[in-house]
Amino acid sequence: MLLRSAPRRLHLLRPHHHRLLSAAVLASAAPAPTAAPVPPQAPTEWAEAPVASVRPATADASLYHVSLDLSAHGGLLASHAAAGQFLPFRLPSASYLIFLAIASPPPAPGSSSPAAAFDFLVKRLPGTPSARLCDLRPGDLVHVGASVVGRGFDVARIADARDVLVFATGSGISPIRSLVESSFVEDHKAGINLFYGVRNLQRMAYQERFNDWETKGVKIIPVLSRPDSQWTGERGYVQNVFSRMKNIVNPSSVGAILCGHKQMTEEITRVLVADGLSKDRILTNF
Repeated sequence: MLLRSAPRRLHLLRPHHHRLLSAAVLASAAPAPTAAPVPPQAPTEWAEAPVASVRPATADASLYHVSLDLSAHGGLLASHAAAGQFLPFRLPSASYLIFLAIASPPPAPGSSSPAAAFDFLVKRLPGTPSARLCDLRPGDLVHVGASVVGRGFDVARIADARDVLVFATGSGISPIRSLVESSFVEDHKAGINLFYGVRNLQRMAYQERFNDWETKGVKIIPVLSRPDSQWTGERGYVQNVFSRMKNIVNPSSVGAILCGHKQMTEEITRVLVADGLSKDRILTNF
């Protein structure tokens, strides 16, 4: 069910967050502006897996849910150890590999019944390999890396955080879903605020999961850059909305995770660092 407008409880941080978020901003997942992202390594071994399902993830079909059946690849499933990791794809007639962040959560430590599939949130850009992936049908076979790549979000670095700010834009919400639905929220027992920015509600994925995420303790602040006239929630860009709301008192008690547009990650990072947040407490998945 699509959001029609943002309930008032989504517009503001909880009272104790206003107290906490003051002189030292919460962090982003972007690297320092001078640090170049390290591209994932191409795999040396490949596996073949069938598509389990493909369906639109947003009302305008700009994003798709894609699920792969990996029940025959126990080692590949077991290699998924952290939210934010990627799986390489080698698609027919594509001149380059694509690396997609895994949207489903990694198995909980000690789990005896790990999931048999990986979920992805795929941007359907015409003429690209990702669009071809969205055009596949259940049962079609794809070549993927025999293990996942990337370090994911190193949440151990913010294990002591009392408050966590999470920032996502567009399809960057995919690895954030993996994080929110992993053991991180339950283990962390912290206040978690998720700023999620898209153009409009027709481009906002995972709305059907919002109630469950909030039940787990995640406060969601949807931010629309081009909403319709009925929208009563936050307008503009994530970095601007956050700059208005931030009120960090003790930066050493805050952690931040960020994934999305480069401009957003860089601007939020600059604000957070200027307010006293250590770069070590700003997490990215690359």
